[in-house]
Amino acid sequence: MIDDMTIRNMAVLSQAAYVRAVKNFSKHFGRSPDKLTFEHVREYQLCLVNRGLGAQAVNQIMCALRFFYKTTMGIKDAHDHIPLARRSDPLPAILSREEVSRFLQAAYNVKYRTAFAIIYAAGLRVSELISLTIHDIDNAHMVIHVRQGKGRKDRYVMLSDQLLDLLRAYWKIGRPPHWLFPGADPQRHMTARQLERVCRQTAEAAGLNKNVTVHTLRHCFATHLLEQGVDIRVIQDLLGHRHLNATSRYARVAINTIRQIQSPLELLKLPGAPPT
Repeated sequence: MIDDMTIRNMAVLSQAAYVRAVKNFSKHFGRSPDKLTFEHVREYQLCLVNRGLGAQAVNQIMCALRFFYKTTMGIKDAHDHIPLARRSDPLPAILSREEVSRFLQAAYNVKYRTAFAIIYAAGLRVSELISLTIHDIDNAHMVIHVRQGKGRKDRYVMLSDQLLDLLRAYWKIGRPPHWLFPGADPQRHMTARQLERVCRQTAEAAGLNKNVTVHTLRHCFATHLLEQGVDIRVIQDLLGHRHLNATSRYARVAINTIRQIQSPLELLKLPGAPPT
C-alpha cells in the first residue's frame, strides 16, 4: 500500500501535475524515467532544494515520484528509498499585551477595532470571524457561538465584558442586519482580504515593526492565556484544535512563562566571578 503521507500529498496533485513532475525529473537527467534510479531521485531532490523550493513543493514532487516507482515501476518499497523533506516550523510572531493595546487603539474605526478585538479576545480564525452573525453573540450566557469552524465543528468561546461593551458601541453605529461584519454589499460578509489589508494599515499606524497579520491576534490569544496559567487543554478547546500538538507549540513562545522557569544553573551555588 502507498503510505499515508504519500496519499495526503498526492491528494493535492492533479493528474497533470503528476505527469509534469515525472516529465521534469526525466528532462533534468535527459533520460527516460524508467532508466533512472533512486540515487537520481536523491540528487534531484537536492537540486530542487538548492533552487529554493520549499518543503511542501519538494514533497509533492517526491510523492509523485514515489507513486511513479511504486505503481508504474512496481517497486513495492519505493517510499523507503524516497525520503520527504522536513517542513520548517518557525515560531509565530507574538505581540506583547502593550503592543496588542496599541494595535487595537490604532484601528481607524469601531468596526475594525471590534473585529480585531474579537479575534484577540476569543481566539477566532479570520474565516470564523467574518462568518459571525448578530445571532451568534449570546450576551445572556456571555459566549460567542462559532459555527462550522475548521473540521465543520461548532464551539463556544467566552464573551468578555469589555468586548461586549465594544460590540454594543459598534451596534449603535452600524446596526448590521445579519452578518456581524457585512462587506460593501450588506448581503455578504466582509472578506478576509479586506480585513488583512486593514490589519497591515493598523499595524503600521501603531508603529509595530513586526509582521502582523489577523492570525497574529489568534496567536497572541493562545500565548497570553498560556502565560496566565490557563490549562493547555482548555486553550485547545477554545482554539478549536483537533490535536494538542497544534496548541502546544504556543508554549515555545510564551515568554513570560519561560522567564519564570528557574534555570538549573541557579541551583549550583557557584562562587563569584571566575578568574580572568
